Amino acid sequence: MQSSFRFIKNSLSTGAFWLLLLTLLSAVTGSVIALFLHLLETATITQWQHPALLFGLPFAGMLLAILTKKFGKGSDSGNDLLIEDLNQDEEKVPKRLAPYIFFATLITHLFGGSAGREGTAVQIGGSIAQSFCSVFKLTANGRALLILCGMSAGFGAVFGTPFAGAFFALEVVGVLRTRARSFIPILFASLLADSVCKLWSIHHTLYRIVSIPPELDTVHFYATIFLKIGMAAILFGLCSRAFAEATHGLKRFWNRLLPAYWMSPLLGGILIITLTYTLDSRAFLGLGITNPDPLAPSIIKAFLSGGVTAWSWLWKFIFTAITLSSGFKGGEATPLFFIGACLGAALAQTLGLPLDLIAGLGLVAVFAAATNTPLAGTIMGAELFGFEFAPYFFCACFIAYFCSGNGGVYTSQRWNKPTFQGRFQA
Repeated sequence: MQSSFRFIKNSLSTGAFWLLLLTLLSAVTGSVIALFLHLLETATITQWQHPALLFGLPFAGMLLAILTKKFGKGSDSGNDLLIEDLNQDEEKVPKRLAPYIFFATLITHLFGGSAGREGTAVQIGGSIAQSFCSVFKLTANGRALLILCGMSAGFGAVFGTPFAGAFFALEVVGVLRTRARSFIPILFASLLADSVCKLWSIHHTLYRIVSIPPELDTVHFYATIFLKIGMAAILFGLCSRAFAEATHGLKRFWNRLLPAYWMSPLLGGILIITLTYTLDSRAFLGLGITNPDPLAPSIIKAFLSGGVTAWSWLWKFIFTAITLSSGFKGGEATPLFFIGACLGAALAQTLGLPLDLIAGLGLVAVFAAATNTPLAGTIMGAELFGFEFAPYFFCACFIAYFCSGNGGVYTSQRWNKPTFQGRFQA
């Protein structure tokens, strides 16, 4: 009886400790993400209002490269650093990662680089969690759990999709099954961080699918629409694979071609300027969620008839691959949203699917395939657009995932993705 009471006492004290720890982590991460989103919006608006800032992009890239070399060593691998840390059980996440990536991403967007924000948010959450680990002297297992909680908190807060954030943290590291028992604290951290972020009056982008396909109760309809979604998903998967290979290939090319580490962002910035003025469009700079130019494509306009061109997705693909491969900082998710939504819009008429439906599917499926997170992508689609569309997102995300081949945007993911051939081989 005494041992039972001791067990209950220890369990309660452990539970209370983790509840307090996760609350602190989520509150800090949600607040930092709220500040980050506010400053990111300010940087984006400033870039719109002062187009000449684009000419500073090459020099801003040089500055970031020099700062990374002198002060940010170990902080430039991004999400790959977190994945390596958790897979190898080594403390690789430096405390300086959060302020470094926070500052570097804002600089990238202020001067017009084409990048996202998810990578930054995940790294901020993971770095804050690592700082907490040092303070509270956690065990190796406790440390791994807290970093996963920090990653989910960052992702959930930056997009307003806490359930997707929890699955993303587990899925991107490749430990969904082995650490599924940790799902509750990871989800708690993501939900609380999202709530804290919203308490700071941060408003997330609202995406909508308003076209409800007719005849939902017919077998013929289901067979037809899922066949068409499957065809689109194959192209989404191939697009995500091409993006990952282009980004990694360009990075290797810069390293071989250029003798000095600061030359790749210099050349990358010059290429972005050249492409911008060659196309006579600033639509492919920055996040690309909205655009003050009524004629310029954006993620929001991909859901509207005539809002984007047949090749808008390709130009965003090129701008983002150059930006990220040459050393500028930021995430991949929002540019992949742009690429996927615009590619979906380009396929809508050919496949005979509602424009907003296939744009939404492309937005999520290209991201899910590129990051090896089809389950998180499915849940994100449901959180963003409505759970009534979950079957469509499930179909698009998993087919795109299978068709995107091995690898992805994160080179440190330790397992190979199954292709259709490998998945169903005896």
